[in-house]
Amino acid sequence: MRHLSLLCLSVLVTLYGLEGVLSQAPSYGERGSDLGIQVFQQVVRAKPLENVVLSPHGVASILGMLLPGAHGETRKQILSGLRYKKNGPYKMLRKLHKTLTAKSNQDLVLIANAMFSQQGFPMEEAFVATNKANFQCESKSLDFSHPNVAADEINEWVNNKTKGHIPSLIKADMLDPALTRLVSVNAIYFKGLWKSRFQPENTKMRPFNGGNGNVYKVPMMSQLSVFNIGVATTPQGLKYKVIELPYHGNTISMLIVLPSEEDTPLSRVVPHISTATVQSWTTLMHMRKVRLLIPRFTADAEVDLEAPLSALGITDMFREGKADFRHLSAEPVHVSKALQKAKIVVNEDGTKAAAATTAILLARSSPPWVTVDRPFLFLIRHNPTGTILFMGQINQP
Repeated sequence: MRHLSLLCLSVLVTLYGLEGVLSQAPSYGERGSDLGIQVFQQVVRAKPLENVVLSPHGVASILGMLLPGAHGETRKQILSGLRYKKNGPYKMLRKLHKTLTAKSNQDLVLIANAMFSQQGFPMEEAFVATNKANFQCESKSLDFSHPNVAADEINEWVNNKTKGHIPSLIKADMLDPALTRLVSVNAIYFKGLWKSRFQPENTKMRPFNGGNGNVYKVPMMSQLSVFNIGVATTPQGLKYKVIELPYHGNTISMLIVLPSEEDTPLSRVVPHISTATVQSWTTLMHMRKVRLLIPRFTADAEVDLEAPLSALGITDMFREGKADFRHLSAEPVHVSKALQKAKIVVNEDGTKAAAATTAILLARSSPPWVTVDRPFLFLIRHNPTGTILFMGQINQP
């Protein structure tokens, strides 16, 4: 029985800086994102006081790439987890990939996919062709019998695709020189400019109440502007604030989620999040002039996806003897490793505020202060498709 090594890398880098489209049935971007959100919820349950960053869309992408190779129960589990239709969701996924990476977004979203296969490993032509057509997936052959050289080549590809922000994804010891047949990689790079920028001179050191009870002095960015803000409630009756910070292209936004009561832990809000919840926020939010204070922050995380995916019912692909990837290769393979690395950098940079906004600022009123000074959740959403590109919890900026 051969190993199939799968490594999913998702990177959110230098994030500088809604027009919600209401949809009836969930879009393919939302279906895949929901599975990724559930993976995130599994991860943070085990790490309630840590910073965690994940790309829900990255999780869906790597499974979407494996799907054309899967058969039987293995395929059924992946389809069920992603809530995709049986007859192959590929046309929709191709369209989604095109929409997410379109130049019309103005903010840069780069998604790169690759399959690194062992020299001489016989992959089914239809599998390779489907991935090339739907995900613009590159195929390269390597010699895994020299794991150091192979790992270096994969890391170099990742480093290039993420503009140097994730210089290394895999270690040589993850590659079994005798058994590794295929490594699938998905890299996402995002760089957005705030629609309404934070002026660096307004950034001051202020207290942030960490998830562990300690108080930290952190650089807190500040601006007086008009933001889409609302208050939502969990099914248990806990209230939380939602603040939308659009990027300058207006198709992608960062959503900040903060429990309304200071003593409500973030962990009580996180389980309630789904793309339907996010969609419902668009009806609750209203434009308000506020003084917004949020920390400048950087966070990165590496997540082993096997345990969370298995907990969600996607188990067979990891099991030797159970995994069925007959449409990928005649040689029996299973997934030996599923990994994701993500990184986010949030700072003041962005485009200047629009003139219309400046005019609104001159209205005479004493605007409320909204201070994000305790653990919060963030989501980066592609509004037209509802796709969640990244999400994370920040316990300590």
